[in-house]
Amino acid sequence: MKALLNWLDHRTGIRKLAQEALYENIPGGARWRYVWGSTLTFTLFVQFVTGMVLWMAYAPSAQTAWESVFYIQHEMWGGWFLRGLHHYTAQAMTILLVLHLMQVVVDGAYKAPREVNFWFGMALLFLVLALSLTGYLLPWDQKGFWATNVATSIAAITPFVGPALQKLIVGGADYGHHTLTRFFALHAGVLPALIVALLVGHIYLFRRHGITAKKPSRKPDAPFWPDQVLMDAVACLAVLATILFLVIRNHGADLGAPADPSEPYSAARPEWYFLYLFQFLKYFPQGTEVLGAMVIPGILTAVVLAMPFIGRWRLGHRFNLGILFALIAGAGLLTYLALESDAKNVEYQESVKLATKEAARVKELATSPTGVPATGAASLLRSDPLTRGPKLFAKHCSSCHRHGGGDGMGNPVTDPISAPELRGFASREWIAGILDPERVSSLQYFGGTRFKEAKMVRFVKRDIAKYDGEQKENLKKVILALSAEANLPMQRTQDKADAAAILEGRNLLSSEAMRCTECHSFGKPNEDLTAPDLTGYGTRQWLIELISDPAHVKFYGSRNDRMPSFGQDKILDRQSVELLADWLRDDYYRP
Repeated sequence: MKALLNWLDHRTGIRKLAQEALYENIPGGARWRYVWGSTLTFTLFVQFVTGMVLWMAYAPSAQTAWESVFYIQHEMWGGWFLRGLHHYTAQAMTILLVLHLMQVVVDGAYKAPREVNFWFGMALLFLVLALSLTGYLLPWDQKGFWATNVATSIAAITPFVGPALQKLIVGGADYGHHTLTRFFALHAGVLPALIVALLVGHIYLFRRHGITAKKPSRKPDAPFWPDQVLMDAVACLAVLATILFLVIRNHGADLGAPADPSEPYSAARPEWYFLYLFQFLKYFPQGTEVLGAMVIPGILTAVVLAMPFIGRWRLGHRFNLGILFALIAGAGLLTYLALESDAKNVEYQESVKLATKEAARVKELATSPTGVPATGAASLLRSDPLTRGPKLFAKHCSSCHRHGGGDGMGNPVTDPISAPELRGFASREWIAGILDPERVSSLQYFGGTRFKEAKMVRFVKRDIAKYDGEQKENLKKVILALSAEANLPMQRTQDKADAAAILEGRNLLSSEAMRCTECHSFGKPNEDLTAPDLTGYGTRQWLIELISDPAHVKFYGSRNDRMPSFGQDKILDRQSVELLADWLRDDYYRP
């Protein structure tokens, strides 16, 4: 072993390098205030290692980015841990950079002859923030997509070159594949290369000028080894322990629903370390955003970069300390105000809940037997009745109908109800209600429509109300048979168990005794009748046809009560009508 070390030292001079590194003189001996540089180097090393491993499983394209991150997070062995480590270490670096900057300024380590090293450190700070910004988009989820959309839109307000600059960043007129590949190239290639180059220069200049003590110490000087090395190691372990706690507690990093430019996303926010700028821009009216986004931040940045020159004055160092702590306090206050504002913003909180719900839903769909389709993960939610159905209902149906008393999205509706409640449509309970003399003319059914005094309502309130015991039993069988026509997924087990009663009910439904076929068709079409055809009542196809054209002779004909022909008039496309019908039938994938 000694011979090998001697050979290696002869070829590389490693002993001399180790001697210079480990036995560098520290004025006043080892101190905890000197650990921040080492923790930053350690976290940067963790970022490079985890980033390289993540790169091996990541596919940077608009069609595959989310899918590959989903694979890492939920299917790759240890992927959630690796991704979480990368995510939370990036956040820790921001805090450590601020602490390191504070230590440098407080100790006066920015003064001559260390000006260039201070500027190297500031450049590293901005590059790390740029890494965070570019990395936020890479999962290609709704949160990252829309937050990056907002952030890069700031470039458009740059005087003279704004639109061209934004187009260069985005990679075209719209956010898409080229935006992602540009950000990935910056995040995984250009920025790390610049950081390594600046870090080498930063460490070289630090070694050249040595450690700057805040003031003369009574303690004797000591070498870097072993006391300072031990303190640095303990600090790095403490940082790692904090990161691991966050990773394990949150089971990695969040992954939202796939990016979908066609779906607005009100829950978009930058990461917490950019929230202060987000809040700051709120105080600038339209047309003056350039002041808040560029002019004022640019002036403050210039003041910080000028600290080595300002520090030469008699009171310059105190001025620099005041500026630094004022900036940190201001950023902290703005961040608090942003969080406080969001906490009181009902619309934002509802958007967050919806985003969380959709993220959970897309995970269910992606892990279903069919998995992610060839069209990409974004199509999972676009073609999911449970996701799209409530939105379509809230937008196109809730002004008249209700679903569970609200708009289908869980929100109350101020408009008066003027059409039947549709939750549980065609189920046994729903049909029993429409044939109940006490409820048929209520707002839940026909009370808000022009049919509240129609023949159907009169029949239920006058005739069915007088049914004897045998007729009531027959009515129950008719209800079972009519509901069974719908073949509702959630009712199939019950329908199978009640097959005999359902068969008897079908015969009763066609009989003159029950009088249903006086107005309705059942089993065979009859265009002379005036009420909806009950053949296949509530089935997927029946409901699609009703939504598409309720004024068709098969349904209400000229007696249609204000319901739009969503398909016939091209208000909704075929897929949207199908999704709405499936949702109303509770017909969608369940794990």
